[in-house]
Amino acid sequence: GSTQMAALCLSPGCHITSCSQNGVPSQAGGKMPQTPPFAAMFDSSGYNRNLYQTKEDNCGGLYYHDNNLLSGSLEALIQHLVPNVDYYPDRTYIFTFLLSSRLFMHPYELMAKVCHLCIEQQRLSDPGLDKNWTQKIAPKILQLLTEWTETFPYDFRDERMMRNLKELAHRIASGDEMYCKNVQQLLQNLIRKLAAVTQYEEVLAKIDATTSTDRLTLLKAKPQSIQRDIITVCNDPYVLAQQLTHIELERLNYIGPEEFIQAFVQKDPLNNDKSCYRDRKKTRNLEAYVEWFNRLSYLVATEICMPVKKKHRARVIEYFIDVARECFNIGNFNSLMAIISGMNMNPVSRLKKTWAKVKTAKFYILEHQMDPSSNFCNYRTALRGATQRSLTAHSNREKIVIPFFSLLIKDIYFLNEGCANRLPNGHVNFEKFWELAKQVSEFITWKQVECPFERDWKILQYLLTVPVFSDDALYLASYESESPENHVEKDRWKTLRFVSEV
Repeated sequence: GSTQMAALCLSPGCHITSCSQNGVPSQAGGKMPQTPPFAAMFDSSGYNRNLYQTKEDNCGGLYYHDNNLLSGSLEALIQHLVPNVDYYPDRTYIFTFLLSSRLFMHPYELMAKVCHLCIEQQRLSDPGLDKNWTQKIAPKILQLLTEWTETFPYDFRDERMMRNLKELAHRIASGDEMYCKNVQQLLQNLIRKLAAVTQYEEVLAKIDATTSTDRLTLLKAKPQSIQRDIITVCNDPYVLAQQLTHIELERLNYIGPEEFIQAFVQKDPLNNDKSCYRDRKKTRNLEAYVEWFNRLSYLVATEICMPVKKKHRARVIEYFIDVARECFNIGNFNSLMAIISGMNMNPVSRLKKTWAKVKTAKFYILEHQMDPSSNFCNYRTALRGATQRSLTAHSNREKIVIPFFSLLIKDIYFLNEGCANRLPNGHVNFEKFWELAKQVSEFITWKQVECPFERDWKILQYLLTVPVFSDDALYLASYESESPENHVEKDRWKTLRFVSEV
């Protein structure tokens, strides 16, 4: 069991992070363009206003307004991604284009075009300048490949991507001994990240297999007295909130930024026969994270409905209220919301006699914070506060921001639905993609935080693997605890008892 868990809570060294936070490292053979840290890349308008005076202005198929890139043909945007001797694309542009281009083409097709353009440049340059050209351009191409492999490593789970990457890397390395080491480093880092995500997926699959037993049989078979419960495993709500934060940060960390965009990929209207990326989705870390939220909600409801005695149930409710409050203080809004939704499930909320014994003032404060009215206005204010705190934080503890994830997905979904990907003239609507990139880049900053709390394997094991009740089992436990109050409940109870005895 614990080796399985050890793999789930991987050592910090295995964390997938994006490009270095303090500007790009300079490569051998010439200084690289310095770029701002990830969080600072996008200003309040969605992108840096002064970056796009480079290269061309309203020409070459790109359209600018006040130095802001608004739209362009797909070909021109690809061209804009590829460095040349005098030019390196800005980091905000690289991130935004790599993120959104998958709505129009497979990453491996983009990679093939980038390789082709790089090779074309080399062919067209003066043969006498060949060595000189390599020295000027190689570090830039290497830098572009570094940004791609670090920010979107899962793209390279496709063997065609790997082939193209190796071919281009080989061209760079063969030009000069200096670049050989850098290329090796790039490939090693990438392979390590891909191995880490494979290991993580295997652990998730094992956990799923161990927790998918039938809950109703468990309910019948289990003498209540020997059933372990959450308070026996961890009697300190602060510690439980910290262990939940471990699980949240780990699962968040494995979600690739492109997974948000892949969720929307249907077809490119200009190319009807080709569905873009749906057929080759490389990961399901985003879905696994949503499943974790649901599991936590059901775990909370199970723990509350299980005890036979009313005072024990009330104690479990108060315990979870304290856990939720500490999650709020930490900045772990996802666990907080899962706990509240578990407490609001019908089998729990109908336990009137139990709730009568609970000091509910603290619960109502939390519910108010996560109130869905006015598009979750209170939560959004709290999230902004946590985000501000994390920007000026000196410790990892103050940096933690774990958003209520379903709402983040919904926001990105509506942003995508609300604007067309293409303008009437067929140009790519780049203004939309700045906005998408801005939301996703904030998420990247949050997922990079190292969890500052000590791990407790016993508690983590319990949270991730203890069986939880299905809806039916929850209702059955709830009716056994406090009898049905009306005909509908009585009928349901009869049916459930009949089913569980068969």
